[in-house]
Amino acid sequence: METGGSPTVTLKKTNLTPKAIVHQKFGSKACYIVEKVQEMTQNECPGLAIIQKGPPLFRCTLQLPDFSVMSEICKKKRDAEQSAAEKALDKIGFNLETNNLTNVQDPWDNMISRLSYLFSDELLSTLHPLSGHFRAVLQREGDLSGSIPVCVMAIYDAKLCSLCKSIDPMVETNPLLAVQLVMKAAARLPGFIVSSEEHLWMRRENPFPSEILQSLITEEAILPESVQIKAVRIPYSPDKIVEPMSINVSSNGYYMDAIAQELAVKDVFRVLISRSIGKASSEMRLYSSVDLSSDVKENVKSEEYFNVRASYFSGQDIHGDAILACIGYTWKSRELYHEDVSVRTYYRMLINKMPSGVYKLSREAILAADLPVAFTTRTNWRGSSPRDLLCTFCRQHHLSEPVFSPINNPLKSLVDSLGSGKRLKVEEPGKEGTEYANGNGVAATGREPVAPGSTFNCEVKIYSKCQNLIVHCLPKNSYKKQADAFQSTALKLLSWLNTFFKEPDMPLEKLTSSGYALNIRFNPQFFFKEFALCPSVHNVWQRTVTEEIRSLDSDRFNHPCIEQGVGVSLLNIEGQDSGVSPSSGSLVCINYNISLVTKGENTKELLESNDDFEFEIGTGAVIPQLEAGVIQLSLGQFACFHTELHPEEFILAAAGDSAKTLSLLSSKACCLEFSIILLKVTEPLEDRMEQAFFNPPLSKQRVEYALRHIKESSATTLIDFGCGSGSLLGSLLDYPTALEKIVGVDISQKSLIRAAKILHSKLSSDSDAELPNTRIRSALLYEGSITDVDSRLYGFDIGTCLEVIEHMEEDQACLFGDVVLSYFCPRILIVSTPNYEYNVILQRSNPASQEDPNEKTQSQSCKFRNHDHKFEWTRQQFNRWAADLAARHNYSVEYSGVGGFADLEPGFASQIAVFCRGDNHSEGQGDDDLKKIDTAHKYEIVWEWDRSRTLSSAV
Repeated sequence: METGGSPTVTLKKTNLTPKAIVHQKFGSKACYIVEKVQEMTQNECPGLAIIQKGPPLFRCTLQLPDFSVMSEICKKKRDAEQSAAEKALDKIGFNLETNNLTNVQDPWDNMISRLSYLFSDELLSTLHPLSGHFRAVLQREGDLSGSIPVCVMAIYDAKLCSLCKSIDPMVETNPLLAVQLVMKAAARLPGFIVSSEEHLWMRRENPFPSEILQSLITEEAILPESVQIKAVRIPYSPDKIVEPMSINVSSNGYYMDAIAQELAVKDVFRVLISRSIGKASSEMRLYSSVDLSSDVKENVKSEEYFNVRASYFSGQDIHGDAILACIGYTWKSRELYHEDVSVRTYYRMLINKMPSGVYKLSREAILAADLPVAFTTRTNWRGSSPRDLLCTFCRQHHLSEPVFSPINNPLKSLVDSLGSGKRLKVEEPGKEGTEYANGNGVAATGREPVAPGSTFNCEVKIYSKCQNLIVHCLPKNSYKKQADAFQSTALKLLSWLNTFFKEPDMPLEKLTSSGYALNIRFNPQFFFKEFALCPSVHNVWQRTVTEEIRSLDSDRFNHPCIEQGVGVSLLNIEGQDSGVSPSSGSLVCINYNISLVTKGENTKELLESNDDFEFEIGTGAVIPQLEAGVIQLSLGQFACFHTELHPEEFILAAAGDSAKTLSLLSSKACCLEFSIILLKVTEPLEDRMEQAFFNPPLSKQRVEYALRHIKESSATTLIDFGCGSGSLLGSLLDYPTALEKIVGVDISQKSLIRAAKILHSKLSSDSDAELPNTRIRSALLYEGSITDVDSRLYGFDIGTCLEVIEHMEEDQACLFGDVVLSYFCPRILIVSTPNYEYNVILQRSNPASQEDPNEKTQSQSCKFRNHDHKFEWTRQQFNRWAADLAARHNYSVEYSGVGGFADLEPGFASQIAVFCRGDNHSEGQGDDDLKKIDTAHKYEIVWEWDRSRTLSSAV
């Protein structure tokens, strides 16, 4: 034993590579994921004009139980893996220059060796976090001078912590076990380290040299005076609120003593420290007390004192009250590092553990944004990508990084693809697949090269830190681009996880069935083990939305539409209608303010605002109330409306003044006020393409086509299936026809709100002279699926369904045709849908071939016009569908279209089928059919107008 220094520890020497050392330290828990840099660069920067040529380069991500690292860019895969391993060893404090020849033997021997170094003279001259703790405790007076808490040793040295986990994996969730293991290791260094199992401290038996102690006094003399650090107290009782507090640390004191005083424990050695919260490099930790009245390993586990909120934050068992603070010594400076932690910080970290919360924070719109339901075009997506969101979610819950595995699908022949009517998406030639880890956490190798024109699926697996498979997702959807497959699959997983977090105590059957619908399988045993605390923490977020919707003040509004079931009441819309309004797929930009207000008082607290906030309509990228308000506006208009309160966690995460916000929330007369201005509307890509190629726009040509048939048929009643925002119904009112009753049906309540505004504005005009179509007597808007049967839709003169069926699955489109012609029996039905063969022109692809469309080559195939299209038919497919449908229901059918020419390839841009009921069609046939089914009204009336009353009412 060396006096005044560290004991000599002799270990066997052998030459090991960084990867070999990582393997001996972590075994199968080390997961290497290798990516081709060229492929990744193109995916991340789709606008990059110059594509890297030459041999591929590689970058490796190494996932370890507590953190992950990324290698330098290398020419070979194995070099990238070694680079990642070297960075990981450096992060845990393993010095390759001095220790690379040391073969990792018994973890206990390594712990003894590590402790001898940590108590050596050498450590005090470094910037190791523990050196700051040693300097602080060495200035103590009395018997405790130089005594350092064992929990500090176990937490602040990453290598010592890793060794503890290799001996007992339960250290991951119970930090007290790490304290016990370090104490046992110290006991094997008699004469060098003195420890106390009763009080959980240790120190060097021989004091540090006097010159070192003198240098510490000199250093401390220049430190600033006492500092006050803001922190947060988290009571163990869920009935008590999280509250702010302050920690006063004197210039010559030890900050752990100040924390012990706030926790009301006898001494600092009874303070337990959690792993870092949030980022791995963060000094934000939870501090709690430990009861030493019993054996350390058998520490009190009483549920009465179990701190659910603190344990959920850290992923470790915490009992009693806890303090969340950001304070400590770092590798960067000898001075004490600290940052203030507010209640707002606490709640932002809390919602960051939810999939939707991660997205909200990435958009800096906690009250406005919401996790989108679909990954659309890259140009319209805002916030962190779904893949990044899923990785963040896994890190927040101390899970392994999700493993993405691309699946290359050789392209079927175009004949097969078109014949099946399935979504046709092909990869651009020249792109290769990226290699990712397989299900066993090993880098995928030896895969066949990706063929030009391939499509991609993506398999995603989520493992626990113990490498137990928790969730497995393998959607059937294939994508033209590998990156789109990654993002879409990640979003499916996030959406499913989000349903669980919104209802964490949902029955297993419900959670399983929702997963099956998205091709997600999970292991209930491991899943509920990892998320065991979620029900106790997140169930408080569930609020019952008041069903009663406030009445509309007719003196202040010129339209009656309100969204029901989501707790929103429209207050005011100001500004002239510019005629430019958002529709599904539009990218809009708004200015908004969200305030907490009290009813009947003039109290208002601004919670969140944004001067330039963009989102895509129809993807669920914002809360329903906000989108419902935006779609009623035209460019430049202002709106103000109230909504029911959001869960308090979200409100406090957004609030700048937590104390004032809590005071307002205690009032029962609180609600949220939204003020929005529509600044910009970018039309959907499909509309922009049509306007660029057609004059007048294709949408207007479809309306004019329907108008001609309405006039020629002298129809007095019309129903528009899939009326959307009322573009057809609103346009029809601008022309004189014989129509007396018009009805619209759509499944989207938000779109119906916009349609109601348009129709109400036109039909409620004071002067009939301003409205050419003076025959309209009534108008109705129904919410419901057009594949459902409702007897109120029977017997209309004419039905329209323009550019709707492609947004349905093919089997649903066929069902729609049967329902309409069999049960509703309109005299005339007009159906239009995109002609897939025309896409080569719209998308500026190769000129259409003059050959048979079934003989097209792969290079001539195109993507769909809209991300929401489930299929797009060729002329042959559409004609076959229409002919079979007409034959089954005794209708005749004629084919036409708009945009293009029937006798020139590739035909019309929008193909149209006009069904006419046959002369021998029984007038009572529809009645007989309706008697065979449940004739209960399945549609809900959203808006109704009657000329005799000259006003509308929302029912």
